[in-house]
Amino acid sequence: MNVFDMIGPVMIGPSSSHTAGAARLGLAAHKILGQRPVEAQILLSGSFAQTYKGHGTDKALIAGILGLRSGDERLRDALALADQSGLRYSFSTADLPGAHPNTARIQLTGAEGGRCTLQGSSIGGGNILITQLDGMEVSFTGQYNTLLILHYDKPGTIAAVTNYMAESTLNIGNFRLTRPEKGGIAVMTIEVDDQIPEDLLTGLRTLPNVTRAILIRSI
Repeated sequence: MNVFDMIGPVMIGPSSSHTAGAARLGLAAHKILGQRPVEAQILLSGSFAQTYKGHGTDKALIAGILGLRSGDERLRDALALADQSGLRYSFSTADLPGAHPNTARIQLTGAEGGRCTLQGSSIGGGNILITQLDGMEVSFTGQYNTLLILHYDKPGTIAAVTNYMAESTLNIGNFRLTRPEKGGIAVMTIEVDDQIPEDLLTGLRTLPNVTRAILIRSI
């Protein structure tokens, strides 16, 4: 247990689950997109769907999508900030079977044409769990520096990535592989104890069969 677990996040209220956690979900999507968002389509499930306006979940999600952290006082004005920045957004609700009660699916389009779809949950105390990326199952919390390596499922690719990281003396704290089908696009989720230098990210992107390498610094 760390200090964050004991005292909770630095946040703008009223609820750690419905505001702080929601802001962190939005921020994770912002980092994965990697460019200025111009459109956000947000699907809410469970209690998020029932109370998102009263608890400020809508403002928190948009604040994160704009790149703001949960403790930023501008969170209260996030919808106005979105309008000023040219971000188009919409909210809808649905029952996602098997999903955590505080779940959001965030689909973003960027100014340079990039797209991403993230699904995650606010699991209490401002903590989050990302469970899907572009339809593929993942599992990471954003508490650690995280690499998402999208790649073709070819022999030797995992070894090439992990060996390259070992040469940089980075310690892998957690590793998960998801592949919807053999030989198709797969994703490695790698949580790292240390800071990840930009030159390592650049090198990972040049490895055979790697299509995209995304760094999500601790949120």
